[in-house]
Amino acid sequence: MKPANRSHSPSKTPSKIPSKSGSKIQSYPTKAGGDRYIPKRSTLQMEMANFLLTKEYDPAEDSPTKKEQQKACAVNLNGFDVEEAKILHLRGKSQNAPEGYQNNLKVLYSQKMAPGFSRKNSRNIPSKPERVLDAPEMFNDYYLNLIDWSSQNFLAVVLDDTVYLWNYGTREIIPLLQTEHPDVYISSVSWIKDGDYLAVGTSSAEVQLWDAEQQKHLQTMTSHCVCVGTLSWSSCILSSGARTGHIHHHNVRVAEHHVATLAGHTHEVCGLRWSLDGRYLASGGSDNLANVWPCTQCGGGNFAPLQTFTQHQDAVKAVAWCPWQMNVLATGGGTRDRHIRIWNVCSGTRLSAVDTLSQVSSILWSTNYKELISGHGFAQNQLVIWKYPRMNKVAELQGDTDTILNLTMSPNGTAVTSAAADETVQVWSCFEMDSIKKKEKQKANSAKSSILHQSVR
Repeated sequence: MKPANRSHSPSKTPSKIPSKSGSKIQSYPTKAGGDRYIPKRSTLQMEMANFLLTKEYDPAEDSPTKKEQQKACAVNLNGFDVEEAKILHLRGKSQNAPEGYQNNLKVLYSQKMAPGFSRKNSRNIPSKPERVLDAPEMFNDYYLNLIDWSSQNFLAVVLDDTVYLWNYGTREIIPLLQTEHPDVYISSVSWIKDGDYLAVGTSSAEVQLWDAEQQKHLQTMTSHCVCVGTLSWSSCILSSGARTGHIHHHNVRVAEHHVATLAGHTHEVCGLRWSLDGRYLASGGSDNLANVWPCTQCGGGNFAPLQTFTQHQDAVKAVAWCPWQMNVLATGGGTRDRHIRIWNVCSGTRLSAVDTLSQVSSILWSTNYKELISGHGFAQNQLVIWKYPRMNKVAELQGDTDTILNLTMSPNGTAVTSAAADETVQVWSCFEMDSIKKKEKQKANSAKSSILHQSVR
């Protein structure tokens, strides 16, 4: 049922209600029939209100005795209460602006952040992998390096005794090679920086070189006596790390390929990475050491490390060079250590350290953001993106149910692939650039190419 309509008859003349101070407040009828009260202040009251708003603050005026004296004086002289003349009267002086603060527009706040403040991440990072591939018979061995992504967009994946190539663009899967003996397995793979050459390390101490485009075996290099667990390229020099703790340099352009031996570890070398400018080689071992080796003219004899970092309490497999600060190195320790440490290799100083609460198996620096991503085993089995240099967590990516063994990054720096002991290979689109940042990067790359072209001419 609808309620009955009720009409209101507004009064023709306004009612007058005297105030306590003698001033009058007139009420005017509203459309709904109720009254609203609009105070009418005299000119004297408005002048008094203006005086109260603009006069300097005196703390002594806040005492009860002083207030009573002022009130009595105002009522006797002006015939109204001072309290009714006040309009939004705020007592006390405003706080001084912080040192160095500039506000020319009078409306903007300082852009300085408080110490330890982390700006909220504004970009969208997918919490689920873009693609999940089955990887049966992948070795659950923390010390091996079983995946790598080429500049030609091919992902090399090791499954037991076979190396497969996955074309990221076409999704085509190509079996490249298989070991001839059933007791021999593939222990490491590494693509040359720019090209189709793939280096393959085996448990039989061999280092093989393959042309992926032609699917052709080019060379077999034998200098180690035990399993080759890690590989890294610098131009035509291929470095290999073995379970003896030795690192060998191979010049793939000459027949006598073994050109140098580095002996700085007492146990297995499980992490190996050349810096982008080719000046340094970083190595990590199961002896809990991280070494930095200078680039020398390869020749006979042994060489001493430039720096040796001993702070890790477990095996150091994760080693990665910062792409925009060539002398900055990140290292990660195993289950008993769990720390990521950032080093300046020139001075030997530690820049930062963070307890990840999990075994660190791999670290990659982003080329699109000032960030790095780490892969973890026990107990979290996750990927974590860190903001550099504060080392605040940007995102945690959960998708694997067992130890993440290796990470590798796409050539454009937008995606990361993880290989895990749960026999899966997962692709994460965690460093996608927005359109504005992408245009800026393309413009910068175009400018670099133009400068390089002019210098060549």
